[in-house]
Amino acid sequence: MTSTLVPAPADPTTSGRGTAAPRRRTRVLALPEARWAAAALALFLIALPLQLTGAPAWTWAPLYALTYAAGGWEPGWAGLRALREKTLDVDLLMVVAALGAAAIGQVMDGALLIVIFATSGALEALATARTADSVRGLLDLAPAKAARLAADGSEETVAVEDLAVGDTILVRPGERVGADGRVLDGAGDVDQATITGEPLPVAKEPGDEVFAGTLNGTGALRVRVERDASDSVIARIVRMVEEASETKAPTQLFIEKVEQRYSLGMVAATLAVFLVPLAFGATLTGSLLRAMTFMIVASPCAVVLATMPPLLSAIANAGRHGVLVKSAVVMERLGEVDAVALDKTGTLTEGTPRVTDVRPLTGSGLDEAGLLRLAAAAEHPSEHPLARAVLTAARERGLALPVAEDFDSTPGVGVRATVDAQLVAVGAPARLLADVRDAGTTAAADLAGELEDGGRTAVLVMVDGRPVGLLGVADRLRPEAAATVASLTSRTGTAPLLLTGDNPRAAARLAAEAGIEDVRAGLLPEDKVSAVRELAAAGRKVLVVGDGVNDAPALAAAHTGIAMGRAGSDLALETADAVVVRDELATVPAVISLSRRARRLVVQNLVIAAVFITCLVVWDLAGHLPLPLGVAGHEGSTVIVGLNGLRLLRESAWRRAAG
Repeated sequence: MTSTLVPAPADPTTSGRGTAAPRRRTRVLALPEARWAAAALALFLIALPLQLTGAPAWTWAPLYALTYAAGGWEPGWAGLRALREKTLDVDLLMVVAALGAAAIGQVMDGALLIVIFATSGALEALATARTADSVRGLLDLAPAKAARLAADGSEETVAVEDLAVGDTILVRPGERVGADGRVLDGAGDVDQATITGEPLPVAKEPGDEVFAGTLNGTGALRVRVERDASDSVIARIVRMVEEASETKAPTQLFIEKVEQRYSLGMVAATLAVFLVPLAFGATLTGSLLRAMTFMIVASPCAVVLATMPPLLSAIANAGRHGVLVKSAVVMERLGEVDAVALDKTGTLTEGTPRVTDVRPLTGSGLDEAGLLRLAAAAEHPSEHPLARAVLTAARERGLALPVAEDFDSTPGVGVRATVDAQLVAVGAPARLLADVRDAGTTAAADLAGELEDGGRTAVLVMVDGRPVGLLGVADRLRPEAAATVASLTSRTGTAPLLLTGDNPRAAARLAAEAGIEDVRAGLLPEDKVSAVRELAAAGRKVLVVGDGVNDAPALAAAHTGIAMGRAGSDLALETADAVVVRDELATVPAVISLSRRARRLVVQNLVIAAVFITCLVVWDLAGHLPLPLGVAGHEGSTVIVGLNGLRLLRESAWRRAAG
């Protein structure tokens, strides 16, 4: 009896990459900033059509007033508190600008400014809350309870916080490990992708270390606790993400770095333009008109628009092509990157193990299809990721599989089953060959060593106690990985480095295929952070690209972090500054180039704005600039820099960046 393999539905509970933290999400309207911004927006949207359709002022003016109050009271209050500390805060300036617009009859313009500013604050608050959600959710990876074994062998369920160093816990198949410790007894395959990023479960036996929050696949383990819950690797990851997020140097857009001085200077200059002529006998009306004109033409509207449209256009264009950049600050920072650190599993690679080699032994009487057919039939009942890789390879070749009988799985060793009246064993070569004295043993061991030296996981197939062949299993490099590495090298001037928790041989093989020479393997999350900080200390602006929980601390510590979105953990997605939604690695160098073009347009716009402001201010101070002409010149410069920045919305802008 045979069966033809068909694709099985993906089961995230058994996936090697499916160990993300349980999802916690702060509701948008749970944030006061979001509620006030929503109220301001709703009031504005009601008032605007009433005004535009010519309704009486009493119908829309109160709605605009409520818009000002709903969207402006929080930033206004924050600005007043900052003013008490002798700081002219941008929050207060924006509110004053809106009120000033209303004072000269531009009520709708001021209300729009309030709505935009309140919405921006709400989005910033939401991003902060979501990051905190993901950090808290990470703690849920570690179970709340553990089975503690007493000296007499009795079992007691206790909270993991009550475990002490030296306690012994029992971890059954399918359970998460409750504490960092060392295996005393038993064997199992533990999925520790959350900690090390390794794509395959790791066989554990007495003496091996295990980590809290990792998933035990098969086989019961007795584990001696070696760290308190507060000092586990998972807890340290949480602390590292929080500390890196808090201590990362505050970043601002270029214009925000000078706005404090510019705003103070403009306020002082406006007062001087008003008061000095009065002191020399000028009329009040003339002095006031000249000061109002000066305030309008010297207003930094064009300077502000010089910065935002290019960056926002770049964000929108990147979003259309599958890269979510979370803010204008991030888009600006991407253009500063001069060093790139890449994760391996799920970033450079597809994150799914695949059969790369099918090697029948000489004299086995089997060809590649026959060897794969026997291995896949024996592995069919197994849930191990290696088994799924073998079954996928058989399905891709269209092989019809006989039914396996008397299936048995031994953790850390492999599986056995009767296939076509033969006893077929599939598993780790070292374990299966330990008690075999067959003529093919040496050849099998040599071939296994060859596969493992090449960075593959060797899987031995035996029939009736005799080695018949081996399979090589490895995580496959993304097709675009080598080209992306080359593009990143040309854009930053230095080749990317590889930071991975996987074993050195597998890392070296993948790095060689991708064209990376600097490889740092076997890293825990804190080691990745140390590598990033080492580069930063040398003056480098480091971009980290990763996808897993174990990458989150490095993403937070880096100058800029990009997460791969399709298989990325919640923590990585929330911690990163940008997300590659479609999992297309080639978009990373493209978005760097797009950022650099946006920065060039910002400089162009600042020059244009400075020329306009200088000419209009000189005209107003040295001669007599009519107010309407001053307004027209001011608005004209604003339109010019705005349209110049919108050039990055075009499809050709992305093509040039990608090229």
